[in-house]
Amino acid sequence: MSNIHPEFHRFLNRHDKESLLGQRGIVIWMCGLSGSGKSTIANAAERVLHQQGRFTVILDGDNLRTGLNSDLGFSDSDRLENIRRFAETAKLFVSQGAIVFVSAITPKGELRDLARGILGKDLFEVYIKASYEACEQRDVKGLYAKAAKGEIANFTGKDSGFEAPQDPDLTIDTENSSIEDSAFELLEKIRHRITPPQ
Repeated sequence: MSNIHPEFHRFLNRHDKESLLGQRGIVIWMCGLSGSGKSTIANAAERVLHQQGRFTVILDGDNLRTGLNSDLGFSDSDRLENIRRFAETAKLFVSQGAIVFVSAITPKGELRDLARGILGKDLFEVYIKASYEACEQRDVKGLYAKAAKGEIANFTGKDSGFEAPQDPDLTIDTENSSIEDSAFELLEKIRHRITPPQ
């Protein structure tokens, strides 16, 4: 590693990028059970921001696991590496002034601590709250049916536990809130974080 020299002192810095975009970068880290509504809310919020002329990026768990993280399984060590790569990728985007949505189950406190350690003040943690039973009823990807038959090992919420965040920046209960209302609540909460100083 002694021959690697990260380039931090560029002619254009983060402030320059954010000034060009007319926004401040942020990483909106959305955690919760599979089927809780993370990706759906991220997509709804992104659509609104896009209409407002904001530059956004969505890093979705399924998408990264079929590409960048396709070599990882669901053991504790692989989950840790999965989140590390998510956070490092998000860090690259936010350093360019992007509004980044991360949609990843992130089931353990130590995983969320890892992400926060990498992203620092740029991280805005959102807990998308829905019970296992509610997600099982929705079963948008058919995963809960497979888990019930024992076809998926280490399924979060069943074989592998989910630790609800103790102090997230925002909790959205999707059992009692529509997607539209959830996206609106999220956007209201981050509005001051993405607006550059006048």
